[in-house]
Amino acid sequence: MYRSLLGVFLCLWFCSTAYAAEADQPAAVLEEVVVTATRQEEEISTIPANVTVITESEIAQSAAQTVPELLRGVAGVLVNDIAGNGRHYTVDLRGFGETASLNTLVLVDGRRINQSDLSGVDWSLIPKDRVERIEIVRGGRGSVLYGDNATGGVINVITKKGTQEPSITGTMFAGSYDTFQGNAAVSGAMNHFSIAMNGNYRTSDGYRDNSDSLAKDLGFNLEYEVSDRLSLNLNSGYHDEETSLPGALTKSELDSGISRTATLHPDDYADTEDWYLQGGLKLFLTGDSFLNVSASTRQRESQFFSFFDVGEYIGKTEIDTLMLSPQLVLNEQLFGYVTKVLLGFDYEKSDEDILNESIFFGFPSVASYELSKESYGYFAHADISLTEDLAVSGGFRKDRAEFEFKSIDAGMSDSNTISEDLYTLGGNYRFMDNSSVYVSYSKSFRYPVLDEMFNFFANSVNSNLKSQTSDDYEVGLRHTFESGLALSVNLFRVVTENEIFFNPTTFANENLDGESVRQGIELSASKEIYDILFNGSYTLRDTEIDGGQYDGKELPNVPKHQLTLGASKQFGRHILLGLNGTYVGERRFISDFDNSHDKLDDYFYLTGKLSYLLKKGSAFIAINNILDEEYSEFGALNFMGEGGFYPSPEINFVAGLSFVF
Repeated sequence: MYRSLLGVFLCLWFCSTAYAAEADQPAAVLEEVVVTATRQEEEISTIPANVTVITESEIAQSAAQTVPELLRGVAGVLVNDIAGNGRHYTVDLRGFGETASLNTLVLVDGRRINQSDLSGVDWSLIPKDRVERIEIVRGGRGSVLYGDNATGGVINVITKKGTQEPSITGTMFAGSYDTFQGNAAVSGAMNHFSIAMNGNYRTSDGYRDNSDSLAKDLGFNLEYEVSDRLSLNLNSGYHDEETSLPGALTKSELDSGISRTATLHPDDYADTEDWYLQGGLKLFLTGDSFLNVSASTRQRESQFFSFFDVGEYIGKTEIDTLMLSPQLVLNEQLFGYVTKVLLGFDYEKSDEDILNESIFFGFPSVASYELSKESYGYFAHADISLTEDLAVSGGFRKDRAEFEFKSIDAGMSDSNTISEDLYTLGGNYRFMDNSSVYVSYSKSFRYPVLDEMFNFFANSVNSNLKSQTSDDYEVGLRHTFESGLALSVNLFRVVTENEIFFNPTTFANENLDGESVRQGIELSASKEIYDILFNGSYTLRDTEIDGGQYDGKELPNVPKHQLTLGASKQFGRHILLGLNGTYVGERRFISDFDNSHDKLDDYFYLTGKLSYLLKKGSAFIAINNILDEEYSEFGALNFMGEGGFYPSPEINFVAGLSFVF
């Protein structure tokens, strides 16, 4: 803890003294444009939500090796690297803790990659070198536009498109734990046709025993402009991964002298093969109004083995997903006001085949199931500019999901249908260029995923789970001072009913019998001082369960305090240095709903990257956990009620080269 606080105070002191020494100088600020908040291009200063964009230059300068690592420095985003090997992450918006992956909607080029099972988001599907930019929209307003899983917010990863000038780019690096990664991409355009192709290979032994991984990825983006009014696009990706899982170590095991790098689960693993194909068109009708249609198909196969205190299971699943999303965008005058209207329909069909063999409390069981989820969402959203600076927005969505369950062995079947009506309303007043205040309300939701209705331990189905709903309130301020200091402040409150969680006493997924309340503040700021770009954020989260079995208790895996700090500077023409630190406060173990255990310790995680810029690329070295802090990002109670730690890596490094031709 003392090392964490020392690191935080050193960074704060450095930032504050540098700021005090510099006289304010006017600076020009360019407005960011995002597509995620309204499913069409909008300036951030016009959106009634807390929005952040990670740009292509910020991605290139970062020491991060993966997309979740890029998100560590964003206000209100909590990232947990579970196994410490960069392959299995949880990314949390608005403090959803252990169910964060199911309450954060993740898109790639507008296509949802959240699965209909408990695997949530597989972040390894998105190689960092394929990413052009990342848009983060916090809060529940995304539920109206995108449907399921958007309770905490939406993260849209936008991949690189074909460039006008032909180019070949690549990155290769190696480092600690026998880590090696190579990436190559080609891009170009001819007449009205553009293409971008990418390949990625990564292997690592990992920090701990039985945490090795091997991943291979291929992807491409194609675009063709048929005419000034019609354009077509096609993109695809393939991912193959073999990953070992080291599991947890309890405090008693660590106190007995077991190494932090050891494993008591030498046979646990998870292998995945995943591919998708997405195509679409954009047809302009009149003026700026257009029709946008997107369709995609995806197949994911997983095989896994897990050993735990009271048993083990080996499973194989295959999920086939089909999605269709036509949208009509109208940019017209309505009653004399500039109005943007979005009318759309989302259809998704997921079929999951499960073959599962388990031993639970000594009782063996074998089961084969076919599960399916078919969802329909109709939505409308409008942005109306009442004046040049004042705008209001609102939307409505009607959503329905039909679940079917079939036991192949028992010859039994069951079904369930759940529906929700959602809405959002917001207002935004821009009082200066790039500066605004906003207020919004949203009703959001998430359905149970198929694996929450299916119990892997008992090989049984519970089709009576309800969907959870949330009321989301927020108010915020964005302001850029003449000195160039950019400041963002957001206050939020989220009240959730029927929250879906895993009950550690019944070994089953259930609806919480009390309301869960999340509220807090998200602050972020950036400023260039003496050619050093400083940025930082602070997030305060306060969570409580109101009523029911766990009345008055905090929610697991939600730190009350979180702080990020960053600085980057270019020396001369060739040397670029960047530092980024993240402080995460104490938080409850996963499944500790009755708050009966000590909390996980806080930690401060500091990274740095030194690059030598070449004419056609760069050479770099990145160091992670510079302070060599001993900590665990993730911890969960085991089936015996004892806290299990997932030790995080000690100081480690990678060094490599990137090139552009």
